[in-house]
Amino acid sequence: MYEETITVTNAEGLHARPASKLVEIAGKYKSNIEIVHKGKAVNAKSILSIMGAGVYTGAEIVLRVDGEDEAEAAPALSEYLNNLPD
Repeated sequence: MYEETITVTNAEGLHARPASKLVEIAGKYKSNIEIVHKGKAVNAKSILSIMGAGVYTGAEIVLRVDGEDEAEAAPALSEYLNNLPD
């Protein structure tokens, strides 16, 4: 299992547009992919789950990737989350 703590630094947090792109990236992989915010884990393949997490600018989140293709998924998701567009 891969885990990484990431601080959200873009101006708007994890709002609709970046959340949608995150779901698109996560959906390419078979692994279980979660975002943990304030102790609650949500499915990174579900736009409703991500939007419901309320991830704002300056929030710390944990990216969790567990599964057969985690070695490919984790770097792609980490790169995206560490460089979220506004």
